Amino acid sequence: MEPMNKPNVTVIGLGQMGSALADAFLAAGHPTTVWNRTQAKADALADKGATRAATVAEAVAASGLVVVCVLDYAAVRELLDPVAGALRGKTLVNLTTGSPEQARAEAEWAAGHGVGYLDGGIMTTPPGIGDSANMILYAGEPELLAAHRPTLKVLGDPVDLGADAGLASLYDAGLLGLMWSVFGGWLHATALAGADGVTARDFTAVATRWLGTVSWFMSGYAEQIDAGVYPGEDATIDVQVAAIGHLLHAGEARGVDGRLPRLHLELMRGAVEAGHGGDSYARLIEAFRK
Repeated sequence: MEPMNKPNVTVIGLGQMGSALADAFLAAGHPTTVWNRTQAKADALADKGATRAATVAEAVAASGLVVVCVLDYAAVRELLDPVAGALRGKTLVNLTTGSPEQARAEAEWAAGHGVGYLDGGIMTTPPGIGDSANMILYAGEPELLAAHRPTLKVLGDPVDLGADAGLASLYDAGLLGLMWSVFGGWLHATALAGADGVTARDFTAVATRWLGTVSWFMSGYAEQIDAGVYPGEDATIDVQVAAIGHLLHAGEARGVDGRLPRLHLELMRGAVEAGHGGDSYARLIEAFRK
């Protein structure tokens, strides 16, 4: 049996993501108060049982947990600075996208006003909200996340990154970079296979299985990076320089744009020229660190 008297939640900002957050709270049985500058955006949620607040102050007063998801951190401060006194003793969960520096500044602002603060990174699009398979990253006071985990988990799987409020934004930026790199490599490879008549569906069925192996490589390489030692016991950079040549030749023969693999080759050759050809691919992190 589901617990009764679930905590009240306020959601400030009802764009696509904010509306999805409020909808998930409502679906889970949380009394939900909503506010948006354009009030018509609250209509659909009000029809589902949300309480429409006329002002930000009214929205903040309604709940001990206040979730904000607006355009940027400047908008967060503009909306909440006038009601800072009313937020005292409450928990503010900021799911607005921004930089680590902005998140840390917002955490300092919250601490100065006696407001509990969690900064978050939503690792899905609005249709994925409410699915426990999707992560929402949280950084800030760990005891706050522990206290509100039963409520926040209705949005997605809460991942605690620790007390540094900037880490959710930092992880978010890095993970998006990883996503775009994977997309780029997949699209290049799909174009390569497609030139010989392989459908994207067929190639991707094999590619997604391969990503499991790639993640295993990454876990091993992470240990090397943290140790600062890059033994080439599995595959050296020298071997991979030769292998990427086959990729480049196959692409050239099929008229496929080769800029992405040429970038990889450039990084590999730089390591070889520096005398690290016998090291593992993890050695290339030093090129990025420069």
